[in-house]
Amino acid sequence: MKLPEPLETLSAYTTTEGHPLPLPPALEQLYGRLEFPAHPGRPYVFGNFVNSLDGVVALNAAEVGSGGGEISGYNEQDRLVMGLLRAVADAVVVGAGTLRAVPDHLWTSRVIYPTLEEAYQELRNRLGKTEPPLNVIVTARGSLDLTLPVFQSGEVPVLIVTSESGARRLRDQVIVPGVEVCVAEGEGEIGAAAVLEAIARQRACDLILTEGGPLLLGRFLKERQLDELFLTLAPQVTGRDGTTPRPGFVDGQRFAPEQPLWGTLLDIRRSRSYLFLRYAFTTDS
Repeated sequence: MKLPEPLETLSAYTTTEGHPLPLPPALEQLYGRLEFPAHPGRPYVFGNFVNSLDGVVALNAAEVGSGGGEISGYNEQDRLVMGLLRAVADAVVVGAGTLRAVPDHLWTSRVIYPTLEEAYQELRNRLGKTEPPLNVIVTARGSLDLTLPVFQSGEVPVLIVTSESGARRLRDQVIVPGVEVCVAEGEGEIGAAAVLEAIARQRACDLILTEGGPLLLGRFLKERQLDELFLTLAPQVTGRDGTTPRPGFVDGQRFAPEQPLWGTLLDIRRSRSYLFLRYAFTTDS
């Protein structure tokens, strides 16, 4: 098994605090130290995105798709970090648009980076996480195809957070064991707090990861429910010509200039021309 090059930790820019997680030797060698701040009595919520130098997270081009792989160039270190964050997460949250962009995906470490499957599983064992992360799909309209692998494979527990009308639409399909539907209040967009409340009813979580998309992450930031963001900066300039939407990692919300939202840089790591950044945000918790 050929391993990727380790990330270089730029120690002058590392200010995270907390107890280090018990990474197996292979992961510690490749990533370095990983810790999260103390957060007694509540889950710690963190996001993970990759964007281009000009701030694009999805090409939305039919010929190549809309996943993050097209932005990162399928960079091994980016997938390594994605796998690591999924390995420590109790739940992974995505919107229906993200599922449509990668319909065959499961939100586990093994699927994103099978090279380190054994090390990721060892980390989950060390953390006492006996099940795969809960895959949480957020959809107000309930427009999901329940024959997709995430719902049918039986490999991951799934929670669908939707509206009352969305739940009625979903019940027109067969809902297999291992897939639960939770109805959030209201019929409009589903907010971040509602998603977290639904997860709490389903599973006690210490660490919750959101992988988007931009509309969902925007709601987490708007409601001050995101503790931090892991952001991979890929050395690609994608461009925009106005014919196809190419969003940044936030869409559907406007902060500046009325209420600018500032992050605090916690950590920088590097792999050749790629930067791996961590930013903390003030939350309401």
